[in-house]
Amino acid sequence: MKRRLFATLGSGALLLGATALWAQHDATNAGIVQSDHPAISYLVTPTTDPGELLNQKLQRGEVKLEYKEKGGYLASLLKALDVNQDSQAMVFSKTSFQAVRIGPRQPRAIYFNDNTTVGFVQGSDVLELATLDPKQGYVFYTFTNVKNEKPTIDRRDVCLQCHHGPATAGVPGIMVASVFPDTAGMPYARAGMPATDHRTRFEERWGGWYVTGTHGGQRHRGNSVVRDRNAPDVLDQRDTQNLTSLEKKFDIGPYLQPTSDIVALLTLEHQTRMTNMLTRIGWEYRIAEHDKLPVGSQLRKEIDVDIENIVRYMVFADEAPLVDTVTGSSTFQKTFPQRGPRDPKGRSLRDFDLTTRLFKYPLSYMIYSDVFDAVPAPMRERIYSRLIEVLSGKDQSADYAKLNPAARKAAMEILAATKKNVPDVWLAAAK
Repeated sequence: MKRRLFATLGSGALLLGATALWAQHDATNAGIVQSDHPAISYLVTPTTDPGELLNQKLQRGEVKLEYKEKGGYLASLLKALDVNQDSQAMVFSKTSFQAVRIGPRQPRAIYFNDNTTVGFVQGSDVLELATLDPKQGYVFYTFTNVKNEKPTIDRRDVCLQCHHGPATAGVPGIMVASVFPDTAGMPYARAGMPATDHRTRFEERWGGWYVTGTHGGQRHRGNSVVRDRNAPDVLDQRDTQNLTSLEKKFDIGPYLQPTSDIVALLTLEHQTRMTNMLTRIGWEYRIAEHDKLPVGSQLRKEIDVDIENIVRYMVFADEAPLVDTVTGSSTFQKTFPQRGPRDPKGRSLRDFDLTTRLFKYPLSYMIYSDVFDAVPAPMRERIYSRLIEVLSGKDQSADYAKLNPAARKAAMEILAATKKNVPDVWLAAAK
């Protein structure tokens, strides 16, 4: 059989502009990794993601969810999935399959943890759910948000029309997009719709999102709309910066929180891209091994590039700097660091900086994730090896010169003290 790694990208409003962003940041091929390749079989391979596991428990009666007037099953579902309410972020652009119900006066609420994202839309009879399988990437579901003796979680693979493309590193994934919305929340396609992450300049982030929290003199695209259709890339940014309340924007009563926390948004941006890249390297390697591709083949070369891109991203080498202190508007800034391990000195890779950069230490907390541990061992060993070279200072290239030596050393020490399956070479290098 002739190998087909990359499929053709179908049109989708959310993905317009994403290909250009990918090409800007990465040298790797921006193609979509083929989900029906025998080494992947995305649609038919059983998964162990939190959505599937919770659904099994619901059907067996092992978990009971509580229906409430506000949000229906939302609060109970979040608790069952270990997702904090203070992660709430609000998006009002019409970039969901429930677009007809979404707009500036009725935004969609997003909640997340390291492996789960939940979406709530007012007036809808379903909740949106995307949960992470360590090998297959994100799996998409709807949850019946109508009072029922036994509510169900139903897989929704049609979501891949927008969630399997260049904006998600070519694998099923999540992206945060920044758009230019009109007064109804409809994005202007010709103004561009790039996916954003920690490399994106502050002033280009969060178009179509509500943002609460303070950020000094830095300006973003959130909380604003385009009012002149002849100028689709000009936002009305009056009274849109450093907002601590959304009460003047819409009725916050139906939502679990009154905020769309800026620190949660910053974190979600970093996490989505990191997760997609780790999923991609696993898919590529499995396909290369299945097809017995030799060293020097195109896919093997792409894997080499992707490993380097993962390392660069994990150590925040290309992070857009903060030029003013950022402070969140919810408890997320406090609770997020509490969700991960700490070393004997009380340090954590989840500790925020928020003065000049997002995190205090230059190593992504997603190194603790199941998706990282599920990366095939040969690829994971190569990632660890390059991380050691970068964080130990052995790699003296200009790409990593701006990383603080003390922070690099601390990152190595923290991981050595807190991750059970860290390789011996890491333990030795961290001493």
